Amino acid sequence: MKHGGSRRRRLSVQTMVVVFVICSAGVGLLMTMTMLILRPLDTPPNTSADVFLPVENNVDSSQLLEETETETESESESETKTSTVSNPKRCATVEEMGEDFKGSVREESLKVRKLIHRHFDLNGASRVRNLPPEQFCKHGFVLGKASEAGFGNEMYKILTGAALSVMLNRSLIIGQTRGKYPFGEYISYSNVSFTLEEVKHLWRRNGCLKKYGRHLVMRIDDFEKPPQTNVLCSNWRKWEQPIIWFQGTTDAVAVQFFLKNVHPEMRNAANDLFGHPESLHAQPNVFGELMRVLISPSEDVEEAVKWVLGNGVDPDISLHMRMLTNRSVRAVQAAVKCIRKVVNSLNLTSRPKTVIVSDTPSFAKTITPNISEFAEVLYFDYKAFRGNISHDVNRLPSLEFRAKDWGPAPRWVAFVDFFLASRAKHAVVSGAFRRVGTTYAQLIAALAAANSLGDNSTDLSFSFLSSFQSNLLTGGLRLQVGWGHVWNRFAGPLSCHHQSHQCAFTPLLPPAWWDGLWQSPIPRDINRLAAFGVHLSGFGTVDENRLQSFCSSKKNSVKTSLII
Repeated sequence: MKHGGSRRRRLSVQTMVVVFVICSAGVGLLMTMTMLILRPLDTPPNTSADVFLPVENNVDSSQLLEETETETESESESETKTSTVSNPKRCATVEEMGEDFKGSVREESLKVRKLIHRHFDLNGASRVRNLPPEQFCKHGFVLGKASEAGFGNEMYKILTGAALSVMLNRSLIIGQTRGKYPFGEYISYSNVSFTLEEVKHLWRRNGCLKKYGRHLVMRIDDFEKPPQTNVLCSNWRKWEQPIIWFQGTTDAVAVQFFLKNVHPEMRNAANDLFGHPESLHAQPNVFGELMRVLISPSEDVEEAVKWVLGNGVDPDISLHMRMLTNRSVRAVQAAVKCIRKVVNSLNLTSRPKTVIVSDTPSFAKTITPNISEFAEVLYFDYKAFRGNISHDVNRLPSLEFRAKDWGPAPRWVAFVDFFLASRAKHAVVSGAFRRVGTTYAQLIAALAAANSLGDNSTDLSFSFLSSFQSNLLTGGLRLQVGWGHVWNRFAGPLSCHHQSHQCAFTPLLPPAWWDGLWQSPIPRDINRLAAFGVHLSGFGTVDENRLQSFCSSKKNSVKTSLII
């Protein structure tokens, strides 16, 4: 009996030990999962810099193209915004990042189209110039002023003014130089906007100064001077100056800074137009819809476009390649693969028509044999064209020092290419020797998408895609520096290294913030945002409290110019 009792006691002890181990393991697992779920989504500010692969400002980006990445990321360096048990991925390819932009934004874009049309019905020049004097003298304006430098950057200055006029419920002024609109030889502007000369004339005619004591004053805010700009800290809807000029807005980013403005009234106005920055899949084609209202090709440019199209049928696809006079076999291979992907997805019964535009005219002839195997290829051979525009050698002559940037063709060719490529019915593909999705390509895709969307259409069967060759992605997207490039907000540590060729869906509205799942900043952008008072974490989260504190202590900067 003693022996049996001793055995039972030993079994009881063993059982207790086993139960204790199991319980301890269960509690440990529960605590581990709880820590994973509850931990901060971003790395601490003082360690976030270690996460990144820095790109020194004094290093030529072209040197990085042939680099072989030998660094091995540790677990702490590759954590994502959503590191949970169910999502172990540490980075994403460009194609995976582009999944957010695969769907249609038809409803969002049509909503913005109605908003823009309603705005110009109320604030367009045809109505406002006929207001009673007392009402006119209380009316507000926004100036969009551009020079004749790079078309993409300069057009964004005008479009930013137009977008801001919608947000602030003011009329749009498009600035002129010596009585001429920017690129006025090649672009026709609609009648919804004013010129500054007309506003000055109406100000005097309505007696705004003599009768109502109201000076014509312009308030200037320069986005390129972060310490002075009020883009994040001021309620612009309460500004009393008759004219507002938001200066230095050379891309899609500047006006979207209002999405983080500390004043709810400004944030709401920005959200109404641009959508919410965290909802990348549902952001409307704002700049395309604005261009659809504001600009069209001049008669001479339209003549050249029709000459290329011949039978008048619009192309199905447009390919824009910014090659900077380089010849890259990989760029050609990636672009052909991307075009083929688009063609296969369209399921057309006839041979698709593809237009090729490039800053390097010889590129079209180089890639044509590859694409002509499965599609009809068109491009503008400006040397063979004998229309009116080709005879005027005084129109925007090419500048030798910008030839590598803009290409060797005459400047007017870029406008024919732009309006030709924006006729694409189904897709625009952007590729490059170095940086993909420049402002020029963005605007082609935006206008093409707006043109393809009918007011009563049931679906927007339009895609904007980016073609990346593998050597551009050795270090992920870190070469996509500069706020004018559509993939810049994805260039941080969440971008996988050593990717193969990529053909990725691309946003029609280039994002200005880092609220999306796979968005992350590079160090230079973290530093640049700091000058605006924005403390950006390693994965792009804005510290709202610190921004509020910055704005509370910021000295109000007001720069004005007296016109009348």
